Amino acid sequence: MATCKLVCASGANPAGLLPATLIATSVNEARPSPVVEITYENVPTLPGGDVIEFTGASGETVQGLNAVIAELRVQFPFLKSRYEAQEEQWLSRVNQYVPLDFKALEAPLQTLDSYLTLRSFLVGYSLSAPDIAIWGALRGNRVAVTAVKKGTLINLTRWFRFLEELCPWTAAAVDAVNAAAKAKKAAASKAGASYEIALKNTEQGVLTRFPPEPSGYLHIGHAKAALLNDYFAHEKYKGTLLLRFDDTNPNKEKEEFTDAIKEDCALMGIKPDKVSYSSDYFQLLHDYCIRFIKEGHAYADDTDKETMAHERMNGIPSKRRDASVEENLARFEEMKTGSEEGQKWCIRAKISFDNKNKAMRDPVIYRCQLTPHPRTGSTWKVYPTYDFTCPILDSVEGVTHALRTIEYRDRNPQYEWMLNALKLRPVQIWDFARMNFVRTLLSKRKLTKLVDSGAVWGWDDPRFPTIRGIRRRGMTIPALREFILKQGPSRNIVNLDWTIFWATNRRYIDPISPRHTAILKEGVVTAYVKGDSVPLATAPSIVDKPKHDKNPEVGMKKVAFSENIILEQEDAKLFKQDEEITLMKWGNAIVRKIEKSGDLVTNLELELHLEGDVKKTDKKVTWLSSAGLSLIPVELVHFDHLLTKDSLQEEDNFEDFLNPKTEWREQAFADGNVADIKEGDIIQFERKTFYRCDRPFAADGKPAVFFEIPTGKTNN
Repeated sequence: MATCKLVCASGANPAGLLPATLIATSVNEARPSPVVEITYENVPTLPGGDVIEFTGASGETVQGLNAVIAELRVQFPFLKSRYEAQEEQWLSRVNQYVPLDFKALEAPLQTLDSYLTLRSFLVGYSLSAPDIAIWGALRGNRVAVTAVKKGTLINLTRWFRFLEELCPWTAAAVDAVNAAAKAKKAAASKAGASYEIALKNTEQGVLTRFPPEPSGYLHIGHAKAALLNDYFAHEKYKGTLLLRFDDTNPNKEKEEFTDAIKEDCALMGIKPDKVSYSSDYFQLLHDYCIRFIKEGHAYADDTDKETMAHERMNGIPSKRRDASVEENLARFEEMKTGSEEGQKWCIRAKISFDNKNKAMRDPVIYRCQLTPHPRTGSTWKVYPTYDFTCPILDSVEGVTHALRTIEYRDRNPQYEWMLNALKLRPVQIWDFARMNFVRTLLSKRKLTKLVDSGAVWGWDDPRFPTIRGIRRRGMTIPALREFILKQGPSRNIVNLDWTIFWATNRRYIDPISPRHTAILKEGVVTAYVKGDSVPLATAPSIVDKPKHDKNPEVGMKKVAFSENIILEQEDAKLFKQDEEITLMKWGNAIVRKIEKSGDLVTNLELELHLEGDVKKTDKKVTWLSSAGLSLIPVELVHFDHLLTKDSLQEEDNFEDFLNPKTEWREQAFADGNVADIKEGDIIQFERKTFYRCDRPFAADGKPAVFFEIPTGKTNN
């Protein structure tokens, strides 16, 4: 047995210090434990505070907990961290949950249920291998699953369902037989959807692309396209992802949008292998247009927009359809000058004027625009359309699989026609359902109109479905990725409810959000608390309390106790004379006096009754001491949907369904710890809900601003 000596400063608690970090464990079953003997010796406090020292066999001494741990690991490599050891212990018990005999399972299940009473995970405060392994053993055992689903083992059932929601991909992992196939399938279906779609020739390499137009900020629909292309390129096939900016319309595009798209992709964990711009290929696209005209695949047309739309709708050929090649080339040259005459013309692909698929009815492939381009300036006066640009650049840039939303399905034959006419390499298309949400606009044109009209604060408005907007509202990136990937590349069109979206987010923020207290200012009630142990207002008691009762790693906060406190009007109005209530984080109290002005409670007198049972009270209320710690003014902001109708029809004018009231603000007092909260921090105000700090408290005295985060429990 090896020995070592730890020397701690006086007042330190060595018995609770090192063993909480390291335990002695033998990795060789033939060697009995313990394999390390640790002795402690107290010494006077050293300058600078408490110090922990370790003296090894060589006689050299190191100081500081981290240095001691590092040295112990070098000299005793079999030492395991507390969590590592616990994981090994739980993993060694997996076989207890395999038998198909309930008698053999009963004791292990009851033990597990008892252990999970105050825990969300088996080890520590996050998901680990034992959670997945034991959940998988239970999931694969029909007897165990039956016992769990009965609900009599309350804690085990809660944990089992929580894990199933947190990691829907584990079901696929359990069902796989071959270990290698199991790992592959778990990765492929980790979002709860099937990713086994009919992509061809993947063994020859995969290159996908995400081609946003920099005419606005990315919204959640774009996020789905970006994440799916990233998933298939990087995770499923270890291929290449191209980010191509479709900057072919200078009237709408800005560098601001380009930068925002790059930043949002990075936030979502999307790292393209290549970045390009359609404008990089303007000369090439111009040359292909000339070729189209010369080969009789395109013609110049000066038909006005209304007439052209009518002719395309009714299958009527344009009067310019049979113009000569020379005339068409001359018109294109005129367009390139940007002259008044040139601006009247466009170039149309000569596919069909009466095809049943209206997308094939001679679409426009080039048009004249005089607005300077953000990247090429005034070099060009003509620009290709998306329908012409996309198939050509997909082929030229090596895209193997074009994954795009199902709204392009009617244009897929057009895409293929373009490539065939130019004899370019074909690209396989896979279209997936776009992401629709109730009472939500995802049209960039309509969102732009709301921004330009001042109906919203900007593209990052928390009522907007943009990545910036939902993040400002309080959505976390891990939850966003999980939710979107869970939808998968399915072609089934559904109108999603936001409650599911925000419920996913709650699972991420609940375990780590600090708890604080806020009391609404309107109708605030002053209460006098009496009792032998009540601190006076002149000498309040300030105590350290955990910010999160179930997760000590979140940290501690200061809580002030005194005879003068404030409560919310809505709570006080429900109190009855001599009723026993619970003051949260303090204890029980009896309502001895209620003073009112009309229907409003103005003052209360409470008698502290700490020996009372908090489980027997009906009313458990938050409160704040008006002494000891400064109260922080805060503004709580609540939002509603921008639309009043769940799903707009094509004939609907969206402006007729704009919600006239989408924002509410409440003024409140918050505990003094809120002064330290930074912009972007997510907290929970107890007995209210979760909030994201949009503006922290500052010395100017303006209230800190907190945006309510939907939790999925209501339709907010």
